[in-house]
Amino acid sequence: MQRILFFAHVLAGSFVWLTSGGLPSMVASHFGAGGNANGFLSKTTYTTLMLAAVMVIPSLIGFSGQLVRVAPLQSVNLPNKEYWLAPQRRTATFESLSSMSVLYVLVLTFFICFVHWLVVQANAVQPARLSEGSLFAGLAGFSVTSVLWLVALYRRFSHIP
Repeated sequence: MQRILFFAHVLAGSFVWLTSGGLPSMVASHFGAGGNANGFLSKTTYTTLMLAAVMVIPSLIGFSGQLVRVAPLQSVNLPNKEYWLAPQRRTATFESLSSMSVLYVLVLTFFICFVHWLVVQANAVQPARLSEGSLFAGLAGFSVTSVLWLVALYRRFSHIP
């Protein structure tokens, strides 16, 4: 799973880097009602921030899936944690948490890349204008996926077999 995560980060970083090449020197990076641009960054600043967003934020979340392995057990917030963190189940529980966090990181990485693509598309027209419909559809998809991920996490650990 870690190789998949690494590959996704490289792919996402490459996507941001390559698609930022055609941006104007001043990038419309913030948009208000109606998708109208109301905030700008230099191309270099925007690209740097997006590279950080697509690589650092998901990495921190992915790292938290690994951090649980070394964290004090009392700091782990998990339903029925006494059962799931018992010595005979601990390794399998940590593997499951790690796998689930990788899946969420992949979804988050895709969403950040999607938002970046919308910004690239918005800057391709003058005046720059963000497609609010696409943004809201993407946000709805990300939100639903996040809720489903949380439900799966809860269902995985809420019952004792």
